[in-house]
Amino acid sequence: MKKTIVAFGEILWDILPTCVALGGAPFNFAYRVSALGDTGLMASRLGRDDLGKQAFDKIESLGLQTRLVQWDEEAPTGTVQVSFDAQNNPDYVIVPGVAYDRIALTEFLADAVDRADCLCFGTLVQRAATSAETLAALLDRTERPLKLLDINLRKDCYDESSVVFSLGNADVLKLNEDEAHTLGRMLKLRHDTLRGFCEDIVAEWGVEYCLVTLGENGAYGYAGDGRQTYAPGYKVQLADSLGAGDAFSAGFVHQILRGNSLQEAVAFGNILGALVATQVGATTPITQDDIDRFQDRKMERNVHPEFQKS
Repeated sequence: MKKTIVAFGEILWDILPTCVALGGAPFNFAYRVSALGDTGLMASRLGRDDLGKQAFDKIESLGLQTRLVQWDEEAPTGTVQVSFDAQNNPDYVIVPGVAYDRIALTEFLADAVDRADCLCFGTLVQRAATSAETLAALLDRTERPLKLLDINLRKDCYDESSVVFSLGNADVLKLNEDEAHTLGRMLKLRHDTLRGFCEDIVAEWGVEYCLVTLGENGAYGYAGDGRQTYAPGYKVQLADSLGAGDAFSAGFVHQILRGNSLQEAVAFGNILGALVATQVGATTPITQDDIDRFQDRKMERNVHPEFQKS
């Protein structure tokens, strides 16, 4: 049965060294859940400018519904300058004072969230008061959706207050290994092992699932009842890593909302993330045939040091 998933947050243009691409973690996530057959609704705001029009046209061309996309007459459409290090890991300069900082609370938006099966949010969209207040109101008024916090700690775009608020409203926490260490230091949690970090998050914040993506080394998942699973990474030819974590989140949610196990959900998300990493751009299509062929291949795996047998 098709599920409805609202992604609240940024739509922006990634200004890459060789091209310009539409992105934003919630947008990438909404696209992937839609591509998997669910209904992904992107709740964001665009400037009434050329970049906004191009973004809206691109969203429609990707088959995403646009009824929760707002227009701003004053603020510009969001942009980010993206650069890559020698290992192809991205770094971001995120322009402030843009349209997605001003997402308004409307009854239309609130009703959509009330009816959704999942609400995805992060910390970047909370950097400005208007969008932060809108998100807080949405989280306060509804209990029905599964609340996925894809925390996305972007430099100069979060603080301890927004992190604590977000964790207090999350059913699922998804983050990468670097972010786990950052949160561990900020909140004085164990972060010398993945299990220790996730145990502390669950004990302190009561989340149902704590998920840590590990780049080329796969992903780890821990549940509130003590279940855990590790999916080793796949040795693939990396094109760029943009959108790989968002694809993992989409795959995980797609499985969990259908009652599948933690192990199945983490494994499927891991496959999607690996496939996206082989492509340029976060919204390059992946078909079910692509997923099936990937699963059928006997590929070498990368194992995180914590899970290597002595």
